Amino acid sequence: MFKTTRPLILAASLAIAWMLPAAAGTPDLKESAFWAAEVDAGNLPPVQDRLPKDPLIIDLAAKGRDFGTPGGTLSTMVTRSKDVRQMVVYGYARLVGFDENYTIVPDLLASFESEDNRKFTLNLRDGHKWSDGSPFTSEDFRYWWEDVANNKLLSPSGPPDFLIIEGKLPTVTFPDETTVIYEWDNPNPDFLQSLAQARPPFIYRPSAFLKQYHEKFADPEDLAFNVDDARVKSWAALHNKVDNLYKFDNHKLPTLQPWLNASSGKKIRHNFVRNPYYHRIDSKGVQLPYIDVVEMEIVAPGLVAAKTNAGESDLQGRGLAFRDASILKKGEAQGGYKTLLWKTGVASQIAIYPNLNFDDEGWRAVLRDVRVRRALSLAIDRKTINQALYFKLAHPGAMSVLPASPFYSEENTKAWADYDIDQANALLDEAGLDQRDKYGIRLLPDGRPMELVIETAGERQEVENALQIVTDNWRDIGVKLVMRPLDRDILRNRVFAGSTMASVWFGWDDGIPQAHTSPAYLAPTDQVFLAWPKWGQYYQTGGEVGEAPDMPEAERLMALAHDWDVATTSEEREAIWTEMLNIHADQLYAIGILNGAPQPIVVSNRLRNVPEQAMWAWEPGAHFGIHRPDEFFFAD
Repeated sequence: MFKTTRPLILAASLAIAWMLPAAAGTPDLKESAFWAAEVDAGNLPPVQDRLPKDPLIIDLAAKGRDFGTPGGTLSTMVTRSKDVRQMVVYGYARLVGFDENYTIVPDLLASFESEDNRKFTLNLRDGHKWSDGSPFTSEDFRYWWEDVANNKLLSPSGPPDFLIIEGKLPTVTFPDETTVIYEWDNPNPDFLQSLAQARPPFIYRPSAFLKQYHEKFADPEDLAFNVDDARVKSWAALHNKVDNLYKFDNHKLPTLQPWLNASSGKKIRHNFVRNPYYHRIDSKGVQLPYIDVVEMEIVAPGLVAAKTNAGESDLQGRGLAFRDASILKKGEAQGGYKTLLWKTGVASQIAIYPNLNFDDEGWRAVLRDVRVRRALSLAIDRKTINQALYFKLAHPGAMSVLPASPFYSEENTKAWADYDIDQANALLDEAGLDQRDKYGIRLLPDGRPMELVIETAGERQEVENALQIVTDNWRDIGVKLVMRPLDRDILRNRVFAGSTMASVWFGWDDGIPQAHTSPAYLAPTDQVFLAWPKWGQYYQTGGEVGEAPDMPEAERLMALAHDWDVATTSEEREAIWTEMLNIHADQLYAIGILNGAPQPIVVSNRLRNVPEQAMWAWEPGAHFGIHRPDEFFFAD
């Protein structure tokens, strides 16, 4: 991490050579045909009055991309109504965001400065506007901080955790309309990366719109009418209902994303149209995004591959798995598309999570014995799974970071990942599980058979296929695997409640952490890591819910995560990363099976500027987001 303002700014400037500074001169602006009629009718200002005074100018030639022609409707698919939020993920308009080299650069912000990771000055773009034409200024940050995040009715738990350092909130000031300053007593090295997430924290709100729903600003009679009309109990409930920048399901709520929601209510197809006030232009003066409309269809999970194969999607990654690649390849000519294979950024494509907080005391004790977790890992034939599911294109191994990360260790990837039935049996015997029933299944100390129930989200066929192979493997060590498919939301709620013995999911979202990445997700700081939901709840609620970590290695992870936060040198942070990864490799909180399975990406033959080779990752990268879909265009 950089310790002074100057190196941080220098690093950012070197990484964004394809962004032209406003001082270089804004090119002659061109009105989009999509909005021309509205401009001619006087319903919309001309483009020069819609853009910031210093728009973000993208030099596509410097990025090795083609300049596009605006227009067209891009079709894509999701499998749940709430996944309309993927438009916020894919749009990836952030205060700061990752570029293709995973360097943090300004986006919505004109610039930023960091002083020893304690004081961050955020400089907004003069004249920047929300999608409804209202100004985007420091008032939107002040409104969120003072009237939302620190309002007990709207935010009972207060501001988000990433803003609380050593138990203290920052001092937040707003010197003028285009300046916001966050300042802490201690370093907050994770601040900028948090702003760049696939699901951003949104430390601002469209205040001009939301004030009509806030008791401090709204006319009491109008507010009472709106509360009654919405059939909610209070103004706070109404405010929270309409304040959903991430959910993206309120078409009235202004946005800063490249496309705005033009649909309301639950539909099979949702349309998103270009944001007339979007802050990015190409170096020829054409306002982005190039594509006018995105049509997002909601389909059953099992139909995504079939409908994509029939040419019904112009851009598809979500809902596709490697098992679909062969049939997608066969349908290319007739469907008018090509199938790319991108790398994946998750730490493990399939990982088994023994629940160390399971509410069955007998099983909890067994699962907490590291010898049991090591035995279960050693008894998985990863090479057979790789061959059967991925034609040997994935990489068998334990869950750890990927080679693209500077913290990669081959030793950690191989830890307890060799297929060794004899050693696995010896470890289980050593753990006191040396008694078996007449069917050869080991017995727990209380006499119950060792039937390990693994619950799944039932969304990925490769998970079920892999667990079928693991079932046969574990039978050789006297463990009976019982697979139970559930709905994703039900599964997570059961895990969080301590009702699930074990579950299966992807590994860490961020399998390619860089020097500036916080290792907090390696510690019990969040219930979403399915091996320790109760410990995560304890941290997230300040001890009000859940259980305090009570295993030495987990306590050490928490201490290391704290040490990283207050560290002052990159050497200290690198050492902390290394130790935390070594603990995970040794303790196997999640039993990774393999990583790097290729992700099929289907792209219409008409669509341009989609990279042939890229990374498909939720964090960092926001799936398509880091590859900037606002720069994609149709050749015809």
